[in-house]
Amino acid sequence: MSVLEIRDLHVTVETEAGTTPILNGITLTMNTGETHAIMGPNGSGKSTLAYTIAGHPKYTVTSGSITFDGQDVLAMSVDERARAGLFLAMQYPVEIPGVTVTNFLRTAKTALDGEAPSIRGWTKDVKAAMANLRMDPKFAQRNVNEGFSGGEKKRHEILQLEVLKPQFAILDETDSGLDVDALKIVSEGVNRAKESTGLGVLLITHYTRILRYIRPDFVHVVVAGKIVEEGGPELADRLEEEGYDRFLDPAAPIEA
Repeated sequence: MSVLEIRDLHVTVETEAGTTPILNGITLTMNTGETHAIMGPNGSGKSTLAYTIAGHPKYTVTSGSITFDGQDVLAMSVDERARAGLFLAMQYPVEIPGVTVTNFLRTAKTALDGEAPSIRGWTKDVKAAMANLRMDPKFAQRNVNEGFSGGEKKRHEILQLEVLKPQFAILDETDSGLDVDALKIVSEGVNRAKESTGLGVLLITHYTRILRYIRPDFVHVVVAGKIVEEGGPELADRLEEEGYDRFLDPAAPIEA
């Protein structure tokens, strides 16, 4: 079992108004095999947490720590974090002109493992994962995310998750922009990856609809850069009924 630990994490970002605090003391422990849902209103810091774990240079950690099996994640480069077993599915996947999905996936797998996968086994695994995600085989020869619909981009993120096999997957609003059918397919892919590898899932979302398909073990409510309540799946059900109003102070607007 591997452990990802976040301790009293404070993060800022530079804006037109100057240095702006976003995370104000996040503490969270996550084990492989667990699914944690991070929920909260817009601007609460959920995506900042995801990108800080992944190592986005836009965000500055002013205090606190992130460790992976005792190793200092904040001292690692982005690629070192990926090789250690951290994976980020982005809310807005970017296009990579000139790089096909096939080449992208194989290059990523080679970089992670330190050696290229065998052609026969790799091709079989990729085709099977694409079939499970109901992706047209022609997508393998298309440039990464170029001309993809929102749903196709999200399926491609989960395709990466299935074939790269990380230890921890951070899913940043993977449900955004998906219709019901695509949501089910993407959720099934996440569940398959978890069942086959035992990875830990950190699922960031505004809404509970994806939690009907990816059932969390723990739910954490983030407001104004802090975890204000924690619980099990029943907390998500309560949020579905009540929303976030009871956590919000009208006199203290949330940072963007």
